[in-house]
Amino acid sequence: MAPGALRVLRERGRRVPDDVAVVGFRDLTPIAEAADPAHTTVHQDIEGMGRLMARLLFDRTSDAPLLADGGRTGSSVVTPTRLVMRKSA
Repeated sequence: MAPGALRVLRERGRRVPDDVAVVGFRDLTPIAEAADPAHTTVHQDIEGMGRLMARLLFDRTSDAPLLADGGRTGSSVVTPTRLVMRKSA
């Protein structure tokens, strides 16, 4: 979506990042770096998230004890992210 936003902003006469800052989510490096200007993105470890999801699924289908509300321990997970600064913000 960020490359499309950059294109539309340019068509409307807006300068990035002078007039508008653009930050994408999901750091697809080749696409982000090929954009004009290269866009700032939020990076997540997709492979690590896949491993975590598999482990959580395994835990959920195991005999782990249920909590009072019917959930299992560790039912809420926050994964780390990092901001990858490029020229669009």
